[in-house]
Amino acid sequence: MKAAKWYAKRDIRVENVPEPPAPKPDEVKIKVAWCGICGSDLHEYIAGPIFIPIEPHPLTGAKAPLILGHEFTGTVVEVGNAVTTVKVGDVVAPDACQHCGVCVTCREGRYNVCEKLAFTGLMADGAFAEYVNVPAELCYVLPPNFDLQAGSLIEPLATGFKAVRLAGSLMGLNVAVFGAGPIGLGTLMCAKAAGASNVMVIEMSAARKKLAKECGADVILDPRECDAIAEIKKRTKGSGADVSFECIGNKLTAPLAVDAIRNNGKAIIVGIFEEPSSFNFFSLSGTDKVVIGTLAYTIDDFQGVANLLASGQLRAEPLITGRIKLDDIIKKGFDELINNKDANIKIIVSPN
Repeated sequence: MKAAKWYAKRDIRVENVPEPPAPKPDEVKIKVAWCGICGSDLHEYIAGPIFIPIEPHPLTGAKAPLILGHEFTGTVVEVGNAVTTVKVGDVVAPDACQHCGVCVTCREGRYNVCEKLAFTGLMADGAFAEYVNVPAELCYVLPPNFDLQAGSLIEPLATGFKAVRLAGSLMGLNVAVFGAGPIGLGTLMCAKAAGASNVMVIEMSAARKKLAKECGADVILDPRECDAIAEIKKRTKGSGADVSFECIGNKLTAPLAVDAIRNNGKAIIVGIFEEPSSFNFFSLSGTDKVVIGTLAYTIDDFQGVANLLASGQLRAEPLITGRIKLDDIIKKGFDELINNKDANIKIIVSPN
């Protein structure tokens, strides 16, 4: 079968590889329909390895080179002999968080931060391929007639959904979202669905500012045109936002997400960072501000996102800015996202 395989930084090859074998007892084999290029895939292309192991991963045994791709939908074509929750013919959007099931965080139901966490497509072969094997327990079965392109966005939207869930009640609150990329726009829509009365988005790209407005932003602040922190405080009677979400993963914007909130407010750090950020911890100990880190999601978040998509409170269509074939994944996918970042949000890939 054809697959896009990561070998090293700036070295992803579309090549013919063996089809995955028959699934293990607890696995299913999926024929991939669509798979989105994630920001983490882009980070690996530009600066990797970040998540990709160069030694065998403790859970999966996988190491580079491996097949990328974890934001996907497809049809189950084969199931392992111990699988009871998924059947052949089911259309699924799999959770990417492969986990051990026995560490303390897994036992708490927070398997997204398993001590041996292995993301499909980063620490195990993924879905930029015609077929992929994944654990059956990670498969969210989509309702009949669910749009497969929209379904490929459930995974990234679930990241924003979980971030909003961790923030607690947003009913009637002032919220600041840093970044209007795929995760930021998903977080924006989830915050509005959760009852936030005033969502301020901090973004510089003209195309992304337009999309943020389309997705429900109340205020859009461009740091090149104003002092964003001063404007947030001005619009919140001098106090600052109740909650902020850092959805960029930049060493400069992370401290701003803390500066943007009021005393006793919450800053949720969602972005993936390539380098460390300088930070004055007195901005926490002197203010009772709370900083919460969040990684990925659990399968319950997939259910929540699917419900919001069905109700129209989340919209996938504005986020999809490109639909390409696997053969074009470098030129029309990764390079397009790098060279025309302002014009793109989510590019999805068909292996067929």
